[in-house]
Amino acid sequence: MKQRILTAIIGLIIFIPIIWYGKLPFVITTYLLASIALFELARMYFVKSTIVYFVLSVVFLWMFMLPKESFMIGYITVTKLSIIVTLLIVLLILTVVTKNQFTFDHAAYMLLTTLYVGIAFYSITSLRFAGLNYFLFVLILIWTTDSAAYFSGRFFGKHKLWPAISPNKTIEGAIGGVIAAIVIGVVFHFVYPFDESYGYVIIFAFIISVVGQMGDLVASAIKRHYDVKDFGKIFPGHGGILDRLDSFSFVLIVLYVIQFTS
Repeated sequence: MKQRILTAIIGLIIFIPIIWYGKLPFVITTYLLASIALFELARMYFVKSTIVYFVLSVVFLWMFMLPKESFMIGYITVTKLSIIVTLLIVLLILTVVTKNQFTFDHAAYMLLTTLYVGIAFYSITSLRFAGLNYFLFVLILIWTTDSAAYFSGRFFGKHKLWPAISPNKTIEGAIGGVIAAIVIGVVFHFVYPFDESYGYVIIFAFIISVVGQMGDLVASAIKRHYDVKDFGKIFPGHGGILDRLDSFSFVLIVLYVIQFTS
């Protein structure tokens, strides 16, 4: 417990100024965290040659995370879709070049993980550039959901939410997390208002809370499938990047789809 608390304090001291300031330090930090997250996933799947496949994928990851939706290379317009399609082509060619030592399954895994990490961390940057209030709104609601779900489940939990994936989570805890997120979302809007109505804030608070809890279950399902306790060990007592950002990253993927800040 002491180690978890110490790690959390050090993390807050490091990351709060970066989040608050934004700009280039935030972008560099996001690229670094995304690269580590992709390595965590690659290492979990590949026993050998992790670095080789990671380096290949991280190049496309960095391109995908560029702040512009498209850019020019000579006379060619490069979009985020074309980056992913190019990675798909390269990975499939790799199955032939390696004579199936790098298989179709490997290619599918690296494509999915690069896309997952890329969209999530590109969205983190986009959310911060949309405004500090948007970023803090999502972050605080996820923390609120996690904390409220834990205490609600501990004191009122009787019915398991999804025991095959996460045996400690309860339906009562999940509901408590959603209610707390909506309340804190309304308070946040009162103190640090958006241009939108309270109805808008309540709807998105509900979505963020529900999707955040689903993101936690998704991460648990992945770890259970590959029989690992944590994605990584970069944060002593807390695990890896994806262990700390499982809910946040999944929420941002959904918010990217529904264009939360548009």
